[in-house]
Amino acid sequence: METSENSVDSKSVKSLEAKIFHGSKSGDPSVPLDSSYKMDYPEMGLCIIINNKNFHSSTKMAPRSGTDVDAAELRKTFGTLKYEVRNKNDLSREEMVMLMRGVSEEDHSRRSSFVCVLLSHGDEGVIYGTDGPVDLKKLTRFFRGDNCRSLAGKPKLFIIQACRGTDLDCGIETDSAIDDDMTCQKIPVEADFLYAYSTAPGYYSWRNSKDGSWFIQSLCAVLQQCAHKLELMHILTRVNRKVATEFESYSLDSTFHAKKQIPCIMSMLTKDLYFSH
Repeated sequence: METSENSVDSKSVKSLEAKIFHGSKSGDPSVPLDSSYKMDYPEMGLCIIINNKNFHSSTKMAPRSGTDVDAAELRKTFGTLKYEVRNKNDLSREEMVMLMRGVSEEDHSRRSSFVCVLLSHGDEGVIYGTDGPVDLKKLTRFFRGDNCRSLAGKPKLFIIQACRGTDLDCGIETDSAIDDDMTCQKIPVEADFLYAYSTAPGYYSWRNSKDGSWFIQSLCAVLQQCAHKLELMHILTRVNRKVATEFESYSLDSTFHAKKQIPCIMSMLTKDLYFSH
């Protein structure tokens, strides 16, 4: 809901605008704002991988064959980027919540960033523990600026390999031609998050039982090739293109045959993110 500013006089508005557009801590409009996240803390940060493969019979969810390939590739990729990687397998929803709460309560003051990868079944807005679904917000809210002060102002990346619904993308034929300086002393509690989803809202997410998921394998391949020279949004755009153009489902069931997939990026980052210092 928008708030009314009718009671603010024009002089106050002009003063407010000056602070919004030109303000720095020094009040000097000539002081440039740092456009990239500071990534030269003593540690890059934690990379938490929750790899849920086997599910209780009550969920009627099939085992996620191929997910161990994803987890192994993620460990290698983020380990190479100097993250401290912690892999957790087959967690219940309560164990997932407890893990996220515990990690958020750690001291991240020496860490540049935080990464969490969720590999599981899912639906729109939820991710599955081994015994049922949990709201994604219940897991991510622990890392908001008001809950995890040592990560405030630092990038928090959530990478989610899971279905977001049951829609199938049939594709379409195309023509082949075709921190030291801040404007104010408060930041939104939801700032500096990025959610990289394997698929668009409402759609299935594809995973090969032998080679792993289209999205995670593409993400790791592009990170390994480009992490030290491209900004994160450019990296994820290349991942989108790789998944969109290089993969198509093959199934003896015509309902699931020749389907496509496009990952989805939702960013609340406030600066450019380069994994190199």
